[in-house]
Amino acid sequence: MTSPSTVPPRLRFTANSPVKGLAVAERRVVHPQASVICVHGALDRAGAFSRLARRLDTFDLIAYDRRGYQGSRDLKPLGLDYHVDDLCSLVTREARHLPVILFGHSFGGVVTFGAALRDASLVQLVVNYESPFPWILPRPHSHPSLSDDARYEAERFFRRVVSDRAWDRLSEHQRESRRLDGPALLSDLSTIQRDTAPFDLTQLKVPATYVYGDCGSADYYRALGVELAKLDPAISTVELERADHSAHLGSPSQLAELIRHRWDLVCTSV
Repeated sequence: MTSPSTVPPRLRFTANSPVKGLAVAERRVVHPQASVICVHGALDRAGAFSRLARRLDTFDLIAYDRRGYQGSRDLKPLGLDYHVDDLCSLVTREARHLPVILFGHSFGGVVTFGAALRDASLVQLVVNYESPFPWILPRPHSHPSLSDDARYEAERFFRRVVSDRAWDRLSEHQRESRRLDGPALLSDLSTIQRDTAPFDLTQLKVPATYVYGDCGSADYYRALGVELAKLDPAISTVELERADHSAHLGSPSQLAELIRHRWDLVCTSV
């Protein structure tokens, strides 16, 4: 366990961003093993990885508000290709001095796979948690069609994915912050509701781990993991005990240990 005197600094936003307008947060350590770049999901933010950052104390950790969200809200246009562009810019910067690990939560995993497929030479490991790939395995229950009302969709999404009770506990300022992220949310949801795949995972050359929790929609994610492994033998699967969709918040120690273990496997296989 890390002693109080050696606790690494917290995740903090920096002016050192490779993309103008992209809000990037960093937590640097002395003698890092690698850089872990965390990519958040729909209606989330960089700060959601603070708990994970505190537990990966031998890695540099970078997180950022994806374009359209929070500190990067004014960055346009939206769309998966632009999200991949942003991530590749961060990867290129980090790869100049350290190996790179990508961690994607939910929709963030769609972005990480996109980046790893674009340039496998710069990424050494991808770990994704409960990322949606409905073009590989459709969900058993479809969600209601999207409207054009971004503010309404943001509230509806939060209530469905988190809970009505959690929404009711938010202050009006916090609710408005989520509503203002509605256009980016609509873009994310539109991407995963298309009939055609945005990329070909059979071409993935980077070691990857697809992780899911044993709570919530475990049966679906377990089946999706099987399909991903069939598509590409580079993808392995892991099930976390007592973890739900928000494992980066509720089970950060388990996730940190998993990332460390997978990185050790990559290092020993070289």
